[in-house]
Parts: sequence; structure tokens; C-alpha cells
Amino acid sequence: MIKMIHLNGYLRLIKTISINLPNHINTIIMKTVILLAIPGGMEWILIAVVVLLLFGGKKIPELMKGLGKGISEFKKGKKEIEKDLDK
Repeated sequence: MIKMIHLNGYLRLIKTISINLPNHINTIIMKTVILLAIPGGMEWILIAVVVLLLFGGKKIPELMKGLGKGISEFKKGKKEIEKDLDK
């Protein structure tokens, strides 16, 4: 939520700055802003360390197992909906 608010603020700022710039420069600026909002390598490492500290090494496999089950249930439900829509 916070990143989306910041991203919207950046987009508004860039829109006001780049009103008279050519389209290809505007596209480059927008792609750069969007890439800045995506976590990079160090951010993922920091997230992994925080998760490890919060949950501990023994709890993480259980969390991943639950996450895998959730994803498989989501895919299964998605396929069922697609089948219903095809009929």
C-alpha cells in the first residue's frame, strides 16, 4: 500500500515535469520509476533474513508447505472457473 502511494506520487511528479518532453523520453522515465519500486537483490536478502529471524529455521518449511498448498488450491480453482466459462 505504501509503495503504491509513493509510486502514484512519483508518477504525478514525473507527469508534471515531463509535459513538454518527447514520448520516448517519457517512456524511459516511466520505466525507470516502475523499476525503482520493484525490490532488488539486497532487498530480497533483507526480507529473507527478517523472515528467518521472525519465524526461525524450524517453522519456515511448514510455512512454505502451507504456501504451496494455497497456490495449488488457487490454480485448481482457476482451472475449474475456466472450465465453467468454456461450457
